[in-house]
Amino acid sequence: MPALLDDVRFAFQPLFNLNTGGVVAVEALARPHDGTALDLLQAAFRAGHLVDADVALACRAVRHAAEHEFGLPLHVNLMSMTVAEQPEKLEPLLRALHEVGRSPDRLVVELGVPYTRTPRKALLAGVRWLRDAGVRVALDGVGDGDVPLALLTDVAPDQLKLDRGIVVGLPDDGGRAALLTALLGVCEQTGSVLVAEGVETEAQLAALRRAGVRMAQGDLLAPARRRPDVAATIPSALAETADPEAVARTTPNLRLAGPSVTDFLHPATTLPETATAEEVREVLAAQPSVTGVVLVDGRGRPSWTLERNRFLLAVTGPFGHALHANREASRLADRPRAVGARFSALELLEVVTHGDRERANDDLVVVDEDDKCLGVVRVADVVRGVAELKVEQAASMNPLTRLPGSESIAREVERRVLAGEVFAVGWLDVDSFKGVNDRAGFAAGDDLIRAVGRRLAEGVAGLSTVRVGHVGGDDFLLVAGLDELIGFGAGVLDSEFGVDGLRVTLSLATLVCATGSVGSYREVSRLLAPLKRQAKSLSGSSWVLGRPGTDRVDVLRGGPHLAVG
Repeated sequence: MPALLDDVRFAFQPLFNLNTGGVVAVEALARPHDGTALDLLQAAFRAGHLVDADVALACRAVRHAAEHEFGLPLHVNLMSMTVAEQPEKLEPLLRALHEVGRSPDRLVVELGVPYTRTPRKALLAGVRWLRDAGVRVALDGVGDGDVPLALLTDVAPDQLKLDRGIVVGLPDDGGRAALLTALLGVCEQTGSVLVAEGVETEAQLAALRRAGVRMAQGDLLAPARRRPDVAATIPSALAETADPEAVARTTPNLRLAGPSVTDFLHPATTLPETATAEEVREVLAAQPSVTGVVLVDGRGRPSWTLERNRFLLAVTGPFGHALHANREASRLADRPRAVGARFSALELLEVVTHGDRERANDDLVVVDEDDKCLGVVRVADVVRGVAELKVEQAASMNPLTRLPGSESIAREVERRVLAGEVFAVGWLDVDSFKGVNDRAGFAAGDDLIRAVGRRLAEGVAGLSTVRVGHVGGDDFLLVAGLDELIGFGAGVLDSEFGVDGLRVTLSLATLVCATGSVGSYREVSRLLAPLKRQAKSLSGSSWVLGRPGTDRVDVLRGGPHLAVG
């Protein structure tokens, strides 16, 4: 087996955070002198050394990466059947990490094909062994390989790597775009991050960003090289955020709840809490793009942080160096400003606003539930992200009522469909609104629409499952959980609206969507249309309720049938 690996070298390809434009990890790719890595593994298989060769390749990747001295997480590849072998087969990988001084939590093992021929229980046991050792796990080839769908949830990987065979069809292939949306929904439920591989065109990159993918790699961003380009950036990928329409089409969860701090996460540059000032200085000198160093305890929890400029100012010059170089760096450090991974960007800015002004631009440390360091967030990135959110909100709101437009409701419906929730969608409008305008004038009509909008906004306050939007004209949309639907709808219809002393009535059509009963916002819209016509045919303020797959319609409010006006 060793002879098979003698001529193997490695190239390194960066993975980018599409929100910040920076490199967040590096993948090691085997480059044999002759043929491909697959050819090499096939030769090892014929020789009866497949698993040993696979592990040996991963170990070599770790050692080759150490020659370039970068602190970013390293991705290495292992076949799923290798991880399903006895744990002792993977021990050399941990020894290689120890030899080069790389922490296991700075390694991501990408599991690859074949999956279907790998015993599921043994694979899950191997994944648990890796995680117990501190190593993170990704599933490679998702979407175009033999990855069983149940494996996505059974493994609940740290990352899902979207195969280039899916990316190549974007943005024109509707089926692949739908698959991308579905996988993002899976990731939202499992806590995984979707990483797009093989990005080669600007159109693909734009489609991925619009869908809400926040990590990617590919030749468009940075090709694989013998020396990893960890300082690379992709500012061109961020320029699209200046287009409000493009921003408005991004992931539902991100835009409804606001960005999460993890959307702006950078890998932390860490050293043990006992590190000397000289060790910190050497790290900063070798990595000009690093804005600070986090000193962690033996369990990976942040103890201190060192901001680049303040630290270098303290140790620069003969006196500073002589005074501090061989002493613990913690003497010059600050206590970490830590935030939880569930923090929103807005909550993070609250921490910054009410903190020490001298540290307003310091990185914040993101920690998990065990207070272990997950990475750092740069304040400038978060400020930009919140600004984008405000631009999107301003662009999507109806100027008359200041309620979100139809796209916001569409994203909310799509999110609930993907999450398998039971919910209702309502279509509300003003009866005979054209007559109101013709009789009282368009200014009075605008006042009426504002009043309805205010009542909807007031009704939503304190309701966790209800969202409302203004489609345009006298048409409004609402999405609600069933527990809050009846109370909210009744409250709106009980409200009195009038113009020039004449009472105005409303019509509400609702569609109750059970899990799996609808597939998209477009389908919901189509099914609501006949319900709205029926509601409009009733006298007084009316309310009808229907369900997909049945012709039964419940009339909750409204008088005898009249001619449709």
